[in-house]
Amino acid sequence: MNDASPVGAPSFDIAGVVMRLREVRTRWREAQGHSGQFGEHGFPSRQAVVQIIDLLSAALFPLRLGPADLTMRDEDRFVHTTLETALPLLAEQLRMELYYVRPTRGAEAIERAVTAIVEELTLRLPAIRNLLDTDLEAAFKGDPAARSIDEVLLCYPFTIALIHHRIAHELYLLGAPLVARIIAENAHSRTGIDIHPGASIGESFFIDHGTGVVIGQTAIIGNRVRLYQAVTLGARSFVTDDEGRLLNTPRHPIIEDDVTIYAGATVLGRITIGKGSVIGGNVWITRSVPSHSRVRQTQPSINIETTDPCDPCDWAGL
Repeated sequence: MNDASPVGAPSFDIAGVVMRLREVRTRWREAQGHSGQFGEHGFPSRQAVVQIIDLLSAALFPLRLGPADLTMRDEDRFVHTTLETALPLLAEQLRMELYYVRPTRGAEAIERAVTAIVEELTLRLPAIRNLLDTDLEAAFKGDPAARSIDEVLLCYPFTIALIHHRIAHELYLLGAPLVARIIAENAHSRTGIDIHPGASIGESFFIDHGTGVVIGQTAIIGNRVRLYQAVTLGARSFVTDDEGRLLNTPRHPIIEDDVTIYAGATVLGRITIGKGSVIGGNVWITRSVPSHSRVRQTQPSINIETTDPCDPCDWAGL
């Protein structure tokens, strides 16, 4: 009989590694002040939250983000069934978050809070859909490459990011910041657009292209604002308390109505970009800008050097 280990089997003691990992987890939990019952009620799952958002997205746009064979005749029935599936799943994730962040609260209080959040979010879904309609309309009107609003909904990455954000922002306001942040990070990983769920964004918002856009937690964005790729609305500095701990203070820009910010611009700190302003590409702004301003880089000086022995006049026009 061949006693050799199977091909690919580890030559070390896995059980010992498992034990040491348990010791590391225990030390970390003790350092964080978690009790022995930490995790007893579970922890919100990124995979579950992805499923929930996909269901809610389909309920918001059933004929476009729902099943391929759905017709208008069955639209209401589909939305009803989808919400009946999504809302209990959402409640489960919210329950785990509230037990995690408020472990001393009683079960009845947590159940009341979960029910209130789910009910309020459900009641806000029509308003969320209305806001998203203004976003889609802004993209369609603002991009000559768009041939229809359906194309914007199905093909533009900012649409995914905004559906996620509009839902996540409401959950953030309703007292579920952890689930909201998971929703936001899912959108970030899918689109390259990073919007903190705490950011407040008005109607008719459009991010063209989108990759690399960052919008911080305390940013406030007005109506009819347009951003291009790689725009950052970030913090310039962080306030700390006497013990050096970071304080969560307003630290991101306020962007007023009808502002356009072009690709690569960086806007930092609690400053205001005034109504109707246009911010040019690749600028760096750390102070407020008056309404109806135009901010742009000065014309750069370009120097071209070559080791080619040919006459520069021969290649300059190529």
